[in-house]
Amino acid sequence: MKTKDWLYWALVTIGAITVLSGSLQLVAPGLVLTLIGGDMTPTSLHFFGIIGMFMVLFGGAMLQALLSPLHHPVVLFWASLQKFGASVAVGLGVLHLLFSPLALMVAGFDLLSGILGIWYWSRVRH
Repeated sequence: MKTKDWLYWALVTIGAITVLSGSLQLVAPGLVLTLIGGDMTPTSLHFFGIIGMFMVLFGGAMLQALLSPLHHPVVLFWASLQKFGASVAVGLGVLHLLFSPLALMVAGFDLLSGILGIWYWSRVRH
């Protein structure tokens, strides 16, 4: 039986936010790029949409693993690593002046999400 404490519900919320924001990025990459101050070229729009697709996939996998009656620690582990990777990638984008400093809020959210995910994973992995 899963313990549905604040950490569990925080990760369910993070999974849902990741699916929703990834869906928006998939269908309207220009809108998201505008919000974070990125350049809009056909290439950047294309690749930003692809990133949105992967956000939907990882967020959906995490959400499904959490909502399942069984623990799926491997899914939580890899979804958490994706969040760490996204945090670093966005942070580097700001460092290289590809995104505005506003994008650091996205990087911070992803970093916190990865930390919470690994914490939860460490509780359920055995």
